[in-house]
Parts: sequence; structure tokens; C-alpha cells
Amino acid sequence: MDKLQENAHASVDVIVTESHLAARLTSESGESFPEVFSTPWLLAQLERAAAKVLWPILVEGQLSVGAKVELEHLAPTPLGQKITAHARFLEKKGPLFHFEVWAEDGAGVIGKGTHARAIAPKAAVEKRAASRFAEA
Repeated sequence: MDKLQENAHASVDVIVTESHLAARLTSESGESFPEVFSTPWLLAQLERAAAKVLWPILVEGQLSVGAKVELEHLAPTPLGQKITAHARFLEKKGPLFHFEVWAEDGAGVIGKGTHARAIAPKAAVEKRAASRFAEA
């Protein structure tokens, strides 16, 4: 089954911890990032929200995988604040489910964009990943 209700919506919450901060992304000498919620973690929460919209149509052994994203990170969020990420189903085109995504903190919208996900068998995704390196 791959039918979703028009405008199906889900959200997820996260409290910004030290592990979510952009400053934790440094891995080379000289890199410097701010002590605010990072863009990679923002994207992760938006993906979680979109994946949650798809839960009702997944069957045993399936999961959803991210396929495309367009994201604007509009405002910084400090340590300790709550982020709520939202996803609203827009349409299905071929194998992709398209979503409007946005996130907010207590001061307003911090990010927005679009995201597309596909539904696939978990085993097939993992097998494809392993076979790419077996052939390399």
C-alpha cells in the first residue's frame, strides 16, 4: 500500500544538547563552528518527521530512505532549547513521496524546505550498500 492522506503530517521534538551543536563538527585543526544547533542535525530531524508520516503505509521489512532535500537554515538555536520538526505530505511522483518540511524553536521558524523519500526493503538497501564496495 502506498496511499497517504492528502496533507498527512507528523512532527518530532528534540532538545538541543551538546552533541547537536555545530561546534562538535570540527575534526581538523583550524576549523571553527558556533555553539548552536547544527544544520546536519536540523536535516536529521526533518528526515525523522517525514519518515514518521510514512509509518502507516510501511509493511514488514520496509523502511523509508531519503532521496532528495532542499533546505534553508534560517536562524540559530542555542543549547537547551526545544526544536520541533514538521513534515507535510505533498504528493507522490513515481517512487518518491514529496514533503514540505520546516522546523521551529521557541522564537520561530529556524528552517524550511522540501524533502523526498522512497520506500524500500531494508535488506535491499543494506545489500546494495555492501555490494557497491564489494565491486570497487
